[in-house]
Amino acid sequence: VQLQASGGGLVQAGGSLRLSCAASGSTANLNDMGWYLQAPGKQRELVAVASSGGSTNYADSVKGRFTISRDYAKNTVYLQMNSLKPEDTAVYYCHARQTWGWGGSRDYWGQGTQVTVSS
Repeated sequence: VQLQASGGGLVQAGGSLRLSCAASGSTANLNDMGWYLQAPGKQRELVAVASSGGSTNYADSVKGRFTISRDYAKNTVYLQMNSLKPEDTAVYYCHARQTWGWGGSRDYWGQGTQVTVSS
């Protein structure tokens, strides 16, 4: 599976950005798709995830501001980011997990897209 992310950029505080991530290749059994961020000098952390069953989960810091959605036909996940804050500045990574009935799983990462929010 290959993940191609796009949509990062520079925006002023209070603005919006939309990230997209398209999965290609052997995309059968894709379960979770989501976004992580990594700020300079910090560990990568979860932003939002959407399961194949439609459930979603968000980091507390983005609840009410960010919305994750999936186009299952296109194997694409989106992250709509509103009311952006300078502390949202980070590299955002697309993530996907494949799972199989026998219990195996494999994680995939996109190349990362920079989001910079100016104050």
